[in-house]
Amino acid sequence: MKTVKLSNGTWAIGGHEPLAVIAGLNVLEDLGLALEIGTELKRICAELGLPYVFKASFDKANRSSIASYRGPGLDKGLEMLAKVKAELNVPICTDVHTVAQAARVAEIAEVVQLPAFLCRQTDLVVAMAEATQAAGGVLHVKKAQFLAPWDTKNIVSKIGEVAPDLDVILCERGTSFGYNNLVVDMLGIGAMHDLGVPVTIDATHAVQLPGADPRTAGASTGGRREGVPVIAKSAVAAGADGVFLEFHTDPDAALCDAPSCLPLSGAGELLKTLKQIREITIA
Repeated sequence: MKTVKLSNGTWAIGGHEPLAVIAGLNVLEDLGLALEIGTELKRICAELGLPYVFKASFDKANRSSIASYRGPGLDKGLEMLAKVKAELNVPICTDVHTVAQAARVAEIAEVVQLPAFLCRQTDLVVAMAEATQAAGGVLHVKKAQFLAPWDTKNIVSKIGEVAPDLDVILCERGTSFGYNNLVVDMLGIGAMHDLGVPVTIDATHAVQLPGADPRTAGASTGGRREGVPVIAKSAVAAGADGVFLEFHTDPDAALCDAPSCLPLSGAGELLKTLKQIREITIA
């Protein structure tokens, strides 16, 4: 099984490597909160011996309502991520939404993320692949909610054609199942592994109830945060090489996807359990 490593050697995923962690908060709210969450997650991962990447979005471009909080935007957001990177000395993961953003994001983020809804957009895939390869990073591709796991081979193929030296990671984040619901097919993790790439589980977004938040009468996405540990544990047991998780010091007050994010206070216990499951699967 392939192992992917950052060029600076600070993070690795796949093969017989320990559980890789991509975690932080859903969207940047302010620098202080980002540093608080990143500091605690870095501490926990260091104690557990788990490779850690800080994740946060500078923009949430697919919110249910035009009035929903989207984030600080590209300029301010990248400035905040650069400060987190410098102060905590951790790699960064963030997502790209337009072709014009690709090169600038790849300058800051070692792990550049292709959002699920956009993973079939060829111009965006090409721009991100070329920019990430040029910057020496890794591309983290979220499987769309409407794609079968094995159909991600076309995305991997596109990337390989324009950036043959670029390492790719695929991410499972649930599949649309009827209206306002997602499910995770754990057999899909093995199917994506068969493409020769490491696989992560985005357990936070997998518990979303799209367009079904009762607090806003459907003007935002609902979620079942109690299901995040269930999906994370199941996916790691099924062979996922890494976890993608979002935390908040006060989840109910989070400005984006509050029903799905986890309390920071529970991060240590969850990651400890996930580490133990990973060790069993690669023994």
